[in-house]
Amino acid sequence: MKLHEYQAKALFAAHGIPVQQGEVAASPADARRAYEALRARAGSPDAFVCNVKAQLHAGGRGKAGGVQLARSAEEAEARAARLIGARLVTHQTGPDGLPVSRVLVDQRVDPARELYLALTVDRALALPAFLACREGGVDIEEVARARPSAIARAAFDASDGPGAGLIERLAETLGLAGAQAEALERLACGMWDLCESRDASLIEINPLAVLGDGELLALDAKVTIDDNALFRQPELAGWRDPSQEDPTEYRASRIGISYVGLGGTIGCLVNGAGLAMATNDILTLAGGEPANFLDVGGGANVEQIARACEIILSDRKARVIFVNIFGGIMRCDWIADGLLKATEQLKVAVPIVVRLEGTNVEEGRRRLSGATHLKLISVEGMAAAARKAVELAHHAEQRES
Repeated sequence: MKLHEYQAKALFAAHGIPVQQGEVAASPADARRAYEALRARAGSPDAFVCNVKAQLHAGGRGKAGGVQLARSAEEAEARAARLIGARLVTHQTGPDGLPVSRVLVDQRVDPARELYLALTVDRALALPAFLACREGGVDIEEVARARPSAIARAAFDASDGPGAGLIERLAETLGLAGAQAEALERLACGMWDLCESRDASLIEINPLAVLGDGELLALDAKVTIDDNALFRQPELAGWRDPSQEDPTEYRASRIGISYVGLGGTIGCLVNGAGLAMATNDILTLAGGEPANFLDVGGGANVEQIARACEIILSDRKARVIFVNIFGGIMRCDWIADGLLKATEQLKVAVPIVVRLEGTNVEEGRRRLSGATHLKLISVEGMAAAARKAVELAHHAEQRES
């Protein structure tokens, strides 16, 4: 679960990670009041400049006009009016963009240097790891592609935390020494404390500013919380912003189904994440395009299966449904009952290719064979079933063209 910048910075401040003064605004009037409050805290200087920053779960907002300067309360109000209620399109949002319902008004800072620092999980090593780069304030993905050696990676044992040796390597990578290296140590330990106590899977500071007096400051903040740990982070779970998520993916997550839309023509209903990925691979190898990744899980019930079918059918690009089930914990007769329940309630005009194997497979096939209202095709063997689904999808596309 991603957090907005203003939420991430609230966590930063609570864990000793330095951030600049800022206030979130849900309306232009709020933005005006935020500017006035920040200016007053700064001693009301004549030349006081604030950022008005659109809050959305995507990078690249600065290049898309989502970060604007305000030199007066009136300008802050006008900038917020332009952003709040709009949809911002960046290179990470797709063509439809994401809605902006809030802006963060914070004090403008002119850093001497901009660095990059992040804490994430190294999946290959199964360890937490810091990523550090002297090139901050830019698209780190582009740096990783063009100059991967510019990004240093430092993994450590979670039971020990980031030690002195690791901090020294980070400081050397970032070109920090003396008091700045000590500040980096406090900041890195704060990041680890936040990660460990709040079940974060990513903490990213880009840029990490080095100010003229040597102080370190997190000018931007990204935090992602592990979805599987939200049950023990009820406060953070309440910070979720569904407006920033794909509506179908969000609806699936609410009923315990793992779903990711992929834009193809073959809707997939599979049990098990590994089998779901293999299903997408084999459809692609057969010349097809999966419409989704969908894992109903090993313990799904009839109701969840029916809801999964409904989710797949809500995708108008789907020309075929491919049901690929290996019944271990998940019984094949439950899958059949779920399909029948869903199709009784919905008008299913697309063919359904079904490959069932495992527990109660014969009973599952028997129940489905009586569903004369369905364009149901039972195929034995995963590869053969995938080829059949691709063939039907291609025929449907040809008829439409």
